[in-house]
Amino acid sequence: MSIQNDFYAVIMAGGGGTRLWPLSRRACPKQMLQLFKGKSLFEIALERLHGIFQPNHIFVVTVAEQVEILSGLAPELPRENFLIEPMPRGTAAVVAMAAASLKKKNPNAVIAILTADHFIENVADFVETLEAAYQMAETDVLVTLGIEPTFPSTGYGYIESGDQVKGFNHIKAFKVNAFIEKPSEARAKEFIRQGRFSWNSGMFIWKVDVILEEIKRYMPVLHKTIDQLSPLLLSDHSQKEFSETWAAIKPQTIDYGIMEKSDRVVVLPASNLGWNDVGSWDSLFEVLTPDLNGNIVINARHVGMDTNDALIFSTSKERLVVSIGIQNMIIVDTSDALLICPRGESQRIKELVNYLKENQYTQYL
Repeated sequence: MSIQNDFYAVIMAGGGGTRLWPLSRRACPKQMLQLFKGKSLFEIALERLHGIFQPNHIFVVTVAEQVEILSGLAPELPRENFLIEPMPRGTAAVVAMAAASLKKKNPNAVIAILTADHFIENVADFVETLEAAYQMAETDVLVTLGIEPTFPSTGYGYIESGDQVKGFNHIKAFKVNAFIEKPSEARAKEFIRQGRFSWNSGMFIWKVDVILEEIKRYMPVLHKTIDQLSPLLLSDHSQKEFSETWAAIKPQTIDYGIMEKSDRVVVLPASNLGWNDVGSWDSLFEVLTPDLNGNIVINARHVGMDTNDALIFSTSKERLVVSIGIQNMIIVDTSDALLICPRGESQRIKELVNYLKENQYTQYL
């Protein structure tokens, strides 16, 4: 894909995720974890944008306490390209702020709202899909990237495709009939059988003026707030006036606030991206190559006897981790916490984190 002067990337990287606890904490969420041959998901997300966007056309939305780390991981990005959200107010507010900011720089801007914490194996296909999405966005529609389901997931949202519309290159495009929240297993299986449903990837492409029009139509209070903040955008978002105005925003997702209501939404279902949102320790088995015993060992000094199909991670290269007779287990060893659980149970970490919050174990979060 040739570099387009009016195409910009906005990477959402402000999450405080704990789904990979005990490694992932508020101060170091999963997009910063260097689990992939010494690289973080954030760094990998930037790498797959090379050749599509100039560095000064890549913006990152994050919280103030994460700027130093993320900037260190991306020294090629201008410091002013880190847009600060004073506190989390949902993806609708992030999109509105980013769109208004980029409109100040270039009224004709087309922006790709991208994720900092997803894994995409087939970068060439991703680039091709992104090029088609850019071409679609130029026709004044809101484009979302769907992922062809590979199993009946109950952890993802789904997008139902309607009538086919004109795509670009060989990429197919469809009007969106509906967005569906995380379904039951039976319903997810039915979605797979019907064949017209995609996983919701959380990636979007649109013209800044088109998305701002839709925000004004469906979220007028948010639009008014962003208008009030307009003189302060692309400056110091930590100043009191910005923070106080931002704090009054009612949190909402872009999916519920705009995408589920707009009649301008088009989905590009991608079938060969090798996409994974790395939502749990179990998901690493889908994106990393195990050894001959089916084990994935990351950063650990490990001795395994009769150990198969296990994941072993350690933050210490000095401490020896020994496993005997272990099958289908996950072991995560950090300086102040140790996680041991069977494969298939790591999704319950959300329950654990809630327990830690409720029982004053906040020093471990």
